[in-house]
Amino acid sequence: MPLRLRCATSILANSSANWNDALIGRLTGALIEMDAENATMMMEVGGVGYELEVSANVLAAAPSIGQPMTLSTHFVVREDAQLLFGFCDTTERELFRTIVKINGVGPKLALAIISSLDPSTLSVAVQNSEVGVLTKVPGVGKKTAERLMVELKSKLHNLLPPGTEPAITGPAGATWQPSSQEAQDALVVLGYKPSQAQHMVAQAQSALSADEAVDPVTTEQLVSMALRQFARGGVSP
Repeated sequence: MPLRLRCATSILANSSANWNDALIGRLTGALIEMDAENATMMMEVGGVGYELEVSANVLAAAPSIGQPMTLSTHFVVREDAQLLFGFCDTTERELFRTIVKINGVGPKLALAIISSLDPSTLSVAVQNSEVGVLTKVPGVGKKTAERLMVELKSKLHNLLPPGTEPAITGPAGATWQPSSQEAQDALVVLGYKPSQAQHMVAQAQSALSADEAVDPVTTEQLVSMALRQFARGGVSP
C-alpha cells in the first residue's frame, strides 16, 4: 500500500533543511492519484507512494492515472512536516528555488507564483516594475508584491534559462500542445471561475493570433497571455 512521504521519511524530521532540497531531486513512476483543486498528486515509485504538491504546468501536462511520468522535485523537511514539491523540469524547479530564497517567501507561495506566471512573464514584470502582475497571484498582497519586485530585480539572471530573452509569451521550446480547453482548465486550477477562464482564453487567443510569429500557440502561451492581460485590466470577469 502506498505510504505518504511524511510517514516514509519521518526519520529525517530533525535534519537540517539546508541540504534537504537535494535529497530527493527527481522521481520517475506511475501517477496513481491527482487532485487538481488542491494541486497535489501521488506517484508510486518502487512500491512507495510519494505525495507531492505540484505546479500548474505539471497538472496541465499530467498523464492518465496509472501512466508513467517523471518530475524534478524539491524536498523540504521541517520540524512539523516533510514536503515534496514537483516540477515539470529542472528549469521550473530552479525558478522555484530562486524565489523561495527571498526572505519571507515560503515554498507554497513560491509554488503559487511559478504556477501563475511563466519565467518570461515574471521577468518582464520585474523589469518593468509591474506590481499588478504579482498581486494577481493568490496570497500576494501589494506590500509583498513590492518587496518581491525589489528582491527579484537582483535575481533577473536566474529567472530565465541561459540564452533566453524575456518575452510576453511562454519560453521557447514549450512542450504543451495547443488547446484552449487545457488553458481554461489551468486557469480554473489557479482559482478563476470557469466562465471567466473561458473569456480570458478567448481574448488571449485573439491577441496571439495577431502575432504571426506565434505559431502554433501552446497552452502555456495562452495561459501566460491571459494572466498578463488580466493583470493589466484587459479582461473583465
